[in-house]
Order: sequence, then C-alpha cells, then structure tokens
Amino acid sequence: MASPISKSLISVLIALFLISSSFASSDVPFIVAHKKASLKRLKSGAERISVSIDIHNQGTSTAYDVSLTDDSWPQDKFDVISGNISQSWERLDAGGILSHSFELDAKVKGMFHGSPALITFRIPTKAALQEAYSTPMLPLDVLAEKPTENKLELVCYFSVLKNVADVLSKLVV
Repeated sequence: MASPISKSLISVLIALFLISSSFASSDVPFIVAHKKASLKRLKSGAERISVSIDIHNQGTSTAYDVSLTDDSWPQDKFDVISGNISQSWERLDAGGILSHSFELDAKVKGMFHGSPALITFRIPTKAALQEAYSTPMLPLDVLAEKPTENKLELVCYFSVLKNVADVLSKLVV
C-alpha cells in the first residue's frame, strides 16, 4: 500500500506531465538563437571580428515580423565594416532557420564580454511583441599579444631535441 507522501508525489508528477504536454502541443513558435564570434588577426596588425547568429524556430507555427538586434558592439570600440548589427525578416516558418552575419574591426585592446542578441517576433494569436535572446558568446581577448608561431622554428627545435635524445640514449647504454 502506498503512503500518503508517495500518493501526493505521484499526483504532482502526473499534474506536471499533463501541464508540460499541454505546453508542448500548443501551436506556437519557439525561437532558439545561437550567437558566435571569432577573431582573425590581419597582416596589418588589426583584428577583425566575425559574428554570426543563427535563429531556429523549433516550435509548431510560424513567427512573423522577425527582427534581430545585436547592440553589444559599442561604436567607440568597434567599427562595422560588413553587414549590419540588425536585420528583419517577414517570417520564420516552423522548423526553419535564419542566419545573419556581420564583421567588425576592433579599435581597443582588451577583454570584451558581449551580451546576447535580441530577437523579436509576432504570433498571430497574441497582440504583444514576443522576445527571445541568443546564447551569450564567449569572451573575446581583442588585440591581445599573441606569440608568433614560426613552423620552421618548431621543426628545428624538435629536430634538435631528437638529436639530444639520441646522444643521451647512447651515453646511458
């Protein structure tokens, strides 16, 4: 025979299952956005940041008037050189993906922590504008001093180490 506590726990679990299944079956868009940024050092010593944002509609209905805004790039630290930090689309169908990218030039050296991008959209059954946010991006060490990696130097270094190891192995025997 089940105790009153286990009966209550089972009732709560059944209620949670029914509530979650009703949300899962509702006919709405579900927006998931992923933001990525990568650094590329140019020969001039400048650094370029490539930003891409992928927006997925994992819901069961279309999202309308989809807008993306990524205001995490202050003008005193970055110049937009290709694309725009915002973009709009008429719709994003269920199961669909939208992608947007832009490039920036860094003006200031240091660690940069960008915020998530904002995605707004409309659902036909609701008057209010809906909001979603992208994933945050990893911190960027902009214009950081990076050691130069000369492949020829590495090959010579490993060749010397091999020769030393050969000499040492003959001395030990």
